Amino acid sequence: MMRFPRSMIVCCALGALGMIGCVDEPADASDAAGERSAPAAARPEVREAREVREDCEGGAGPCVKSGVVVSEPGAAAQGDVASALPARYPFWVLQLNLCNSGFAGCYKNGQSIPEGQAVIQSNAPDVVTLNEICENDVPQLAATLANVYSGSTVVWAFKAAVDRRTNAAYKCKNGQGYGIGLLAHIPGTYSGHTTYSGVYASQDTGSNEMRVWLCLSATGNYYGCTTHLATVGSVALNQCKYLMNTAIPSVRTSGGGYRPTVMGGDLNLKYNWIPDAQDCVPSGNFRKGDGDVQHIIATTDFTFSSSKKISMTYTDHPGWFVALTAP
Repeated sequence: MMRFPRSMIVCCALGALGMIGCVDEPADASDAAGERSAPAAARPEVREAREVREDCEGGAGPCVKSGVVVSEPGAAAQGDVASALPARYPFWVLQLNLCNSGFAGCYKNGQSIPEGQAVIQSNAPDVVTLNEICENDVPQLAATLANVYSGSTVVWAFKAAVDRRTNAAYKCKNGQGYGIGLLAHIPGTYSGHTTYSGVYASQDTGSNEMRVWLCLSATGNYYGCTTHLATVGSVALNQCKYLMNTAIPSVRTSGGGYRPTVMGGDLNLKYNWIPDAQDCVPSGNFRKGDGDVQHIIATTDFTFSSSKKISMTYTDHPGWFVALTAP
């Protein structure tokens, strides 16, 4: 499948257009729902999935599991290795909280995963940030994204939250690790990836789920990060400030220097509330929120184009889609 034209039409009409809903964060005047033509029908799913890798670091909690999916075996080995995002590349980010632990009241017998696959297929993001998912959900969703881009590579990563009772990976009801994930489309030839992660020092002591963060760098193009923060506002703000002001700068130091960076997640913080999600956005970054607790934060070398909420039936959060343009 060819990459689709990335012209965006700004809309915020009262009537919804298909799955598209207007952004309800009125204080951010530049937030507007985006519409585009739907992708063509999916190609037959011919994919090469490479072996799963574990990255373990002392004190960082459960090991990160990651892998690579190629839409057509051998196709991604062609062409030049991209050392940076192509100039003015339309770069699309999708945040999904899929409520798939099996325990929460919003759980719908795993139906949020195929619904998430449909949203990925329909919107063709470059980065997907995932919250409240089980370990095996991530490569499944990565295969869907790889199928969107013919001859391209998608890197995926998963990080389990920590169970305070066992000091091991928090588990879904099905016994798999429960936590956060990243999918990253590589607009160039894949030449390796690096994961970074950690457990926050600040935690909600009333919860057995200890929150974590995860970042991914692939082929030197960009950094993608995700997290799912505590439900106690003061703790969530502490965690967000640590991620944006300490963890991500440390990732850049370890990764060999600055690259454009996007972070998406359910921050359990709202804009213009107390505490305010904007208070953890450092200089050199901007935030686009869904009017509730999901946010995308990007470095200012990206240009904001448009945003939209995507109605979902089998989770209690909409999809949150932000269209950016690379430097």
